[in-house]
Amino acid sequence: MSSACSIRVRGVVQGVGFRPYVYRLACANTLAGWVLNGEEGVEIYLEGAETGLQAFLQDLRAQPPPAASIAEVEVHTAAPVGLREFTIRESNRRKRPTVRISPDLPVCDPCLKELFDSADRRYWYPYINCTNCGPRYTVVLGLPYDRPNTTMKYWPLDDYCASEYQDPCNRRFHAQPVACPACGPGYYLHPSDGAGHGSEKSIRRAVQLLQNGGILAVKGLGGYHLACDARNGAAVTALRERKFRKEKPFALMARDLDVARGLVELSPEAEGLLTSSARPIVLAQAKAELGGVAPGNDSLGVMLPYAPLHHRLFAAGAPEALVMTSANRSSEPLAYEDEEALQRLSGIADAFLIGQRPIARRVDDSVTRVGPFGPVVLRRSRGYAPGPVATFPAGPPVLAVGADLKNTITLVVDGQAFVSQHIGDLGHYPSLRAFQETVQDLISMYQVRPEELLVAYDSHPQYTSTAYALALGVPQKMAVQHHRAHIASVLAERGDWQRRVIGVSFDGIGYGDDGSIWGGEIFAGSIKEGFERVAHLRPASLPGGDAAAQFPVQAAAGFLVQLDTLPELATAPFRFPERYQNALGLVRKGLRTFPTTSMGRLFDTASALLGFTREITFEGQAAIWLEQLARAAPLTEPYPFPYSDEELDFRPLLRSILRDRLGGRAPGEIARAFHRGLAQGLRDALIAICKTRDLDTVVFSGGVFQNELLLEDLKCLLETETVEIWTNHLVPPNDGGISLGQAALASCGRFE
Repeated sequence: MSSACSIRVRGVVQGVGFRPYVYRLACANTLAGWVLNGEEGVEIYLEGAETGLQAFLQDLRAQPPPAASIAEVEVHTAAPVGLREFTIRESNRRKRPTVRISPDLPVCDPCLKELFDSADRRYWYPYINCTNCGPRYTVVLGLPYDRPNTTMKYWPLDDYCASEYQDPCNRRFHAQPVACPACGPGYYLHPSDGAGHGSEKSIRRAVQLLQNGGILAVKGLGGYHLACDARNGAAVTALRERKFRKEKPFALMARDLDVARGLVELSPEAEGLLTSSARPIVLAQAKAELGGVAPGNDSLGVMLPYAPLHHRLFAAGAPEALVMTSANRSSEPLAYEDEEALQRLSGIADAFLIGQRPIARRVDDSVTRVGPFGPVVLRRSRGYAPGPVATFPAGPPVLAVGADLKNTITLVVDGQAFVSQHIGDLGHYPSLRAFQETVQDLISMYQVRPEELLVAYDSHPQYTSTAYALALGVPQKMAVQHHRAHIASVLAERGDWQRRVIGVSFDGIGYGDDGSIWGGEIFAGSIKEGFERVAHLRPASLPGGDAAAQFPVQAAAGFLVQLDTLPELATAPFRFPERYQNALGLVRKGLRTFPTTSMGRLFDTASALLGFTREITFEGQAAIWLEQLARAAPLTEPYPFPYSDEELDFRPLLRSILRDRLGGRAPGEIARAFHRGLAQGLRDALIAICKTRDLDTVVFSGGVFQNELLLEDLKCLLETETVEIWTNHLVPPNDGGISLGQAALASCGRFE
């Protein structure tokens, strides 16, 4: 007797070969019915023998396609209608889509084998792909994910590709970006002398340019890269000068895993990140000396080839280690449109390797590392975005617009929280435009009407993202305090709305409840109840406000002024520049000076006292310098950082640094004692607060907790205590995770 059921599968199930997989699985179990892409995922109807249905469901859950991620399988009994075959139907559109869009996928091994098989139709074809690999988020224009809704709609299939696309036994069955050299897009070199026309010749000419020390703009999946030989110091220097990137490290692309192992120290966990389907940049301890790639930094960021074009470049003789950095001038967003790239990168790139397939949206490379508490994402973009990171309670759609630095946005639709790709810093108009495009892109993709939205934004009244949110013509808006959003992002990742925790939010700058600049905050509470500020760093002064973040000695003035006596800091060993005295004058007169509890600025103060007295050229540079200084020194006794009356007092800490610096102690040892002192003082505070509040879970978030040494010390000091430690893993601990925390608190109406 025949049985029947209807099935709805939610998760990352479109654009990953799910319908062809279902087709083959149904046929293998002698089942009739159909499968289609719906707004919420994949919809399936089956009828046949009960044993076949059960076998189908078991395999569906246990062995999904490699690139798929099943979140939920919903099964309902149905009445048989007498179907005799199984078919793939046209996509169904009845209501707003909530299907999870697949991130872009690295080229798979079968496609790589074909890429280098001279007998294969797609030999050396730089756009080779199948249902298990290739572009997804960067080509999709709308949902459901079908070819007419991608940037491949401009390239009709020829007979060969159409036959594969329609063959249920073929790996390219319903692979939407499928193409071949005869019918698909190609690459060309600009400018060309005539010898570089056509994909193959263009790639070879591009490789010659790299071999000769040139700088190449390469169109990838989510935008352009600027590439050069990482071992050619002159090429790297030229790239820095042309790009106006003074010291911030460049990312590298290694030809293969063996080359990567020669560049950096790779633990098994780091190799797992490097070779994962996200193919992110992985930060690790440097082994190779590459002049100019990461000046003053003992780590390198390395990624592996993920697009067919990358493999083609290396196979054609490109240097085994390439600088592969985002194609932009300093502080601008990534260039992803051809005309824009040609205009903006003129004077930087010597030539452009341009792909004819349009990119639907700019998506940078993701950045990760293995931290003391496991893998952490420092920039969430290609390979991860726009995958959902949390499931929210039922409620209206929420748009959270994030912070102004390292901006991302979060859209919550039917309880699924989708976090955008990294957008960047909104202080520059091109980045603001990219932010506006991303907001419109996501709400259009999921067909959310503005009047439905609850919009969450940072409580800082001068943030660009705040101004954007307030200007939106929507009735429901909610300000969310910056540091509470950091803590909420960790809990939202874990789907824990009720757990009461002690949350530590340490960063550089955030607008506080009292209008001062916060950054060294400890809270107690939950997402559901809200977070009460229960302790903080002792307040200092910030001369010049946000501008002090650029000059460690300027920040130092607002902390050191609280000490009883100060040595002469203009002479050895400190040699503070005149900016320090000017800032000290502002503090003493109370001019253009703001109260702050910023832990980030305390790090800057310690860095200045140990020798970093110049302007920083990228965010967090002084703190990174200080951490590296400390890592080179042995573990030592911590400096005092006492906790009392709900304050962590930095004064004994700074007095100790001054005393030992004047006494000739090695700067590395002082930096080590500073880090250990911070960890010991925070540990003492947390144990006291946990005991008073009867809590046993501690959350760490905020940009300061990108400091691995501090986290290692905290882990060591807290491992004998009966407390659980939670940190960010799916979104960054820096401001790239703020939008998720905003969305979580706004969805529960908790913004205080």
